[in-house]
Amino acid sequence: MNADTFNALCVPLALPWKQALSVIDDTAQGVLLAVDAQRRLVRTVTDGDLRRAVLGEVPAHCTLADLPRREPLALHEDATAAAVLALMDRHQIDHIPVLDAAQRPIDLVFRRELTQRIWLSSPHLGDEEAAFVEEAFRTNWIAPLGPHVDAFEKEVAAHVGVGHAAALSSGTAAIHLGLLLLGVQPGDSVFCSSLTFVGSCNPILYCGAQPVFIDSEPDTWNMSPHALERAFVWAQQQGRLPKCVVLVNLYGQSADMDALLPICERFGVPVLEDAAESLGARYKGRASGSFGHLAVYSFNGNKIITTSGGGMLLSDDAALIARARQLSTQAREPARHYEHRDMGFNYRMSNVLAGIGRGQLRVLEQRVQQRRAVFERYRQALADIPCLRWMPEPRGHLATRWLTCFTLAGPHASERCELLMKSMERHQIEVRPVWKPMHKQPLFEGAPYFTHADGVDVSCTLFESGVCLPSGSNLTEDQQNRVIAHLRLVLSSQEECRALV
Repeated sequence: MNADTFNALCVPLALPWKQALSVIDDTAQGVLLAVDAQRRLVRTVTDGDLRRAVLGEVPAHCTLADLPRREPLALHEDATAAAVLALMDRHQIDHIPVLDAAQRPIDLVFRRELTQRIWLSSPHLGDEEAAFVEEAFRTNWIAPLGPHVDAFEKEVAAHVGVGHAAALSSGTAAIHLGLLLLGVQPGDSVFCSSLTFVGSCNPILYCGAQPVFIDSEPDTWNMSPHALERAFVWAQQQGRLPKCVVLVNLYGQSADMDALLPICERFGVPVLEDAAESLGARYKGRASGSFGHLAVYSFNGNKIITTSGGGMLLSDDAALIARARQLSTQAREPARHYEHRDMGFNYRMSNVLAGIGRGQLRVLEQRVQQRRAVFERYRQALADIPCLRWMPEPRGHLATRWLTCFTLAGPHASERCELLMKSMERHQIEVRPVWKPMHKQPLFEGAPYFTHADGVDVSCTLFESGVCLPSGSNLTEDQQNRVIAHLRLVLSSQEECRALV
């Protein structure tokens, strides 16, 4: 429901009931919200109420206030979808108004919405995956490794323009192996983007190392060159340079490589490029995942292409990838029996999942265009809402828009975002905050952190004011229109947004 329709449903209690009949016909929602002079909800009026007025021959001059009175059923704006559905079931009704603290209606939830959840980023299968999986079954290659694994590695490496790749069980596993291959040991330090998923930095702990977190910069939301420079100066003064830098490409967009990589090179520290969210993105014509000494992709179920679960480690260094393959298969030595000199891991991708990945890779470019189109529809449809600030895409970048993200401008952004997300979830629309920075996580309490500038913590600001919208390449136009309509409804009710007009 859009804001205009909702406002039309909120009618004065003094409205003659016959005029109300026309409004309920025009709005076609089956219910009106009768409010007093302060716009507080007094009662709901259904089409059944008005039909009974017709049958009872209620005089035309009578108002909604003259109809038989009953207390309205309503919920507070903190109510969840589950609470809404429970109240509907208890009273056998199909709609529930939602009120603010002043008892004014701000929303109306219908039962039909609660059975039609819109997901943030659901898997999107094509036409070829089944053929590859069927081949794996037909040839009995259902165990780990197999021809699909070999082919998937070659195909991804070729697509990205990198020499070699190892297909693994997850992006996190790939980061863990990457750190080990770069020599990270207990007691070492590793620089890492703070604004990221925990999978980027948990492997640092697996290695017994200490994470040092780096702030974002406003132009890409990725690692700040200014913060990185300051962190390196500090580390040099401590006589303890990091073993590597985990450089995250956030939400399908590459970091500012021209600014970041020379800093790392000047200090002689290798880069592990965490491109888990950015397969298909490009930076000045080069593929995301082609810049680091090692790079990582994720094929988790919500990524732009998926193998259900899985990841990939890439490098131009053949020896590193060969070592990754060995470590990921329990570090087995080349002997007839099982011989082990090193501690290894069960990190390899199965042949079946690699078959899914091969089919998915064939539609990657299509998926990128579909997600970019989703972003553009949001941006255009909501262009007149001044408090929205979309995740930027600087010149030279081609983002996949894996997730469409925005921030809210103006005061009380955190509180407004929280109310917005609660409202969306109440309508079975999955949304998320922007990643909570790692330096704010209890797990990493006390870890060093370097901000973009003195007194300027970009990653925290993005977390407090940022929202991720449903962005799947299989999102229908009707679903997206539903998201847009509800966003407009919520934001139109926020005084801070109106004040920016």
